Amino acid sequence: MTKDRRRRGKPRTPPRPRPRGRVPQGESRVGERMTVDVEGVAHGGHCVARHEGQVLFVRHALPGEQVVVEVTSGTTGSTFLRADAVEVLRASPERREPPCPYAGPGQCGGCDWQHTSVEFSRELKARVVREQLQRLARLDVPVEVEPVPGDQDGLRWRTRVELAVGGAGRAGMRKHRSHDVMPVDDCLIAVQEIADSGVLQRSWPAGTSGVDVARSSTGELAVVPLPVSGDVPTLTELVTIDGREACLEVSARGFWQVHPGAAETFADTVLEALDLREGEHVLDLYCGVGLFAEAVAEVVGESGRVLGVEGDRTGAAEGVHNLRHRPNAAIEEGDVLARLSDDTIARTLGGRVDAVVLDPPRTGAGREVMQQVLGQDPRVVVYVACDPAALARDVAYAAESGYGLVGLRAFDAFPMTHHVECVAILEPDAAG
Repeated sequence: MTKDRRRRGKPRTPPRPRPRGRVPQGESRVGERMTVDVEGVAHGGHCVARHEGQVLFVRHALPGEQVVVEVTSGTTGSTFLRADAVEVLRASPERREPPCPYAGPGQCGGCDWQHTSVEFSRELKARVVREQLQRLARLDVPVEVEPVPGDQDGLRWRTRVELAVGGAGRAGMRKHRSHDVMPVDDCLIAVQEIADSGVLQRSWPAGTSGVDVARSSTGELAVVPLPVSGDVPTLTELVTIDGREACLEVSARGFWQVHPGAAETFADTVLEALDLREGEHVLDLYCGVGLFAEAVAEVVGESGRVLGVEGDRTGAAEGVHNLRHRPNAAIEEGDVLARLSDDTIARTLGGRVDAVVLDPPRTGAGREVMQQVLGQDPRVVVYVACDPAALARDVAYAAESGYGLVGLRAFDAFPMTHHVECVAILEPDAAG
């Protein structure tokens, strides 16, 4: 599912402003160097180490290594420090030379695991998913992160790229946890058509803050300078779902799976997990432009019903357009929790919900949404998650309503990064 622009269906809570006059406690430790033994992998694309009792989250390291780190964030009063591994004293057998010249300490912040193989990075992601489910949901679940077809050994997969433009007018990538822009001549995780488009080589006019570039499955290429002036192009995406081809239109700046094999993989996986019967009523929450609703509407047939809910106005409008040929499907624009609480389900589905698809933003659905969803008594909920911590929290909330995790698949839809997509199956009377 970057770093991606995730669903806009659930409004984000604005960051709480820091009180005036509040300053970080203690003296800055940025720039300090120390030798540490690297422990396990942690959620977020780094590993854990300790120095004199203080926890460090270290990028560009691997479990079991001994490295020299340089602190990049934190003070003497911080509960933890952030750091980069700037010298490897004892290397892991899984370490390799990054294929990208811009990957490494102090450089591009887009990738997390270029210094290992794509196979081992999947093992690291699996460890993170297992750990989050153990820690937050008290579940011990075996996890294997599966590859998604369409990349080149973890490279050349990203079909939508958000570039920043620096002061010299060159487009590039931001450094990790920084507003600084690093001009690059190529991005190895971008599909070749984007790399060859010239957006990274040209000089952008003053006032351009960024450039969005998207390539569709039909070969269309859209370049959108930011801030946007005028209409944003719409691209056509063709997806083979359950052996048939579906056509969806998506804004060049809207949400769409960026890995070329992800949409098909997730749609087929969701359908298999739902195990739908003809005539069933299905709720599709955070439905975007209607990928899952389109897949479901075909299976439940004319006697079935599908209701999608999407909070982003553009996404909802595109979803309505994409499902215009489906009289058994409807998409409502609005906040998911509000739509669960009003008469939308009764009005559209007759108050009957047999199955639910949940594809929330990175922050997850949350306790209130999970309670409202499970209060509809569906026989199955299929949860598509782009953040393992959010998934684990929501699985724990589901257990409070008597629903348990009965199946889980994980996919490497974002190779070279720490992001991982999971499809979880929740059923009643399975909790505990």
